[in-house]
Amino acid sequence: MSGNTATHQNPAATEQTADARPTPAGPPALITRSNAARELGVKPSELDIAVHLGRVRTVPDGAGRRHVPRTEIERLRGEEGFPQSLRESVSTVGTTRGAALMGVAKARFTRLARLGLLTPVTFYVNRYRAVVWLYLADELRQFAADRRNAPLLEGRLPEEQRTRLDTGLDLRPRAWRGRHLGFMLRQARDPWARAAAVASLLDAVHLSRTVRDPYERSHLNRLRREPPGHGSPGSPAARIAADIATADDPQEIEWLQAELFRELAVARDQRPAPRPAPKPAAHRPAREPACPRPASRPTASHPAPRHRPPGRPGPERTRRVLSWFRRRGS
Repeated sequence: MSGNTATHQNPAATEQTADARPTPAGPPALITRSNAARELGVKPSELDIAVHLGRVRTVPDGAGRRHVPRTEIERLRGEEGFPQSLRESVSTVGTTRGAALMGVAKARFTRLARLGLLTPVTFYVNRYRAVVWLYLADELRQFAADRRNAPLLEGRLPEEQRTRLDTGLDLRPRAWRGRHLGFMLRQARDPWARAAAVASLLDAVHLSRTVRDPYERSHLNRLRREPPGHGSPGSPAARIAADIATADDPQEIEWLQAELFRELAVARDQRPAPRPAPKPAAHRPAREPACPRPASRPTASHPAPRHRPPGRPGPERTRRVLSWFRRRGS
């Protein structure tokens, strides 16, 4: 054979090959939280705060996680002052920087926070197992700039407030729980999820007293949001965080129970809590017609009566005869 063999390509096959080549994919519609923080120029913790405050919208992905839509990234990039405006809106400070920002002493700042006048946005447990509260810098500036708060920043606090502080009052955990509940309610997708958000702030005892139905409690526990992660599960830091996320004030517990009753009423009207399917009735075979029972044999406890030979009297007749003879011989 000659080495100059001509090769002819099929035009239709060439066209099919070209069509089979993958086309460049566009940007994903949903972005993970870490990638969204990178694109927005903020830290992941700052993005979490922005999501909690409702300033960045997230959507569920169907697997229990939440992502940031691409359209939300473009919206934030189009805002005036981006990215500095976003960073300032989620900037947090602790007690030392917060006091300096408001122009007060650290002791005064702590007392105002314990009175519930300054609401923490988040917290963490340090290596000494102490709770470190963080506040929004923007909110502290606004509090200091409000002239109505001037008496709280200078001079002695009112006697009523001093008395409450002397009893050990500390409303920082309760104030944080209120803010955290608002975040969970904004993220809830249906009435049952809203009820689970409220239930997540109650301990097991108060939840069982409020929701008597075990199937409803089980459904709420499946939907409830876990407290923010602080340390590995079971660690001292995780236990401290769980205590902070659980209501302990009687008035707060009573209010949460009332809210849970209200949310449950709405959820039940929408649909009942899932329950196990009823078990099918066991198939019982039809009874066979009763057979005639064989004559029962005498047992040891009930011996069969012995047949006496004809003409032989029984014991009763013998006694009667003997009695008659005694009377006759008397």
